[in-house]
Amino acid sequence: MSSLPYAKSFRDLVVYQQARALAKDIFEISKRFPREEMYSLTDQIRRSSRAIGAQIAEAWAKRRYERSFVSKLTDADGEQQETQHWLETAADCEYLSASELHDLLSRCERIGKMLGRMIEKADLFCGELKLTLREPAEEYFVETDWLEDE
Repeated sequence: MSSLPYAKSFRDLVVYQQARALAKDIFEISKRFPREEMYSLTDQIRRSSRAIGAQIAEAWAKRRYERSFVSKLTDADGEQQETQHWLETAADCEYLSASELHDLLSRCERIGKMLGRMIEKADLFCGELKLTLREPAEEYFVETDWLEDE
């Protein structure tokens, strides 16, 4: 596995940070949506925008296996595209201005491009992880001498 000293956690990934910021901004904007949209459009757009970062975090956890990593990043990209759909739906209903729509769609597309580059270069993120214990190893082993007495 190649070393990624600049990313020790999914939180260090720029794409994750941008996904979180997008979800936060969509949450704030969606507070203006009519109350009758609470269990439909508002819920859907919040869910899909929040899922982008969640899928990136899951991908990070699965980077030991390249196919799993790519699968989760693909899911993240699917969520950002779903978010684009809901943003366009909100604009169609006149809940978003044209400039808000343009800004949010541009951010989604930027996240999508970053995810695409991560997928293309998955081998730089994936491989065997060097797992180390933070505590002395002997704390995790049980003496088995008593088993032999029986």
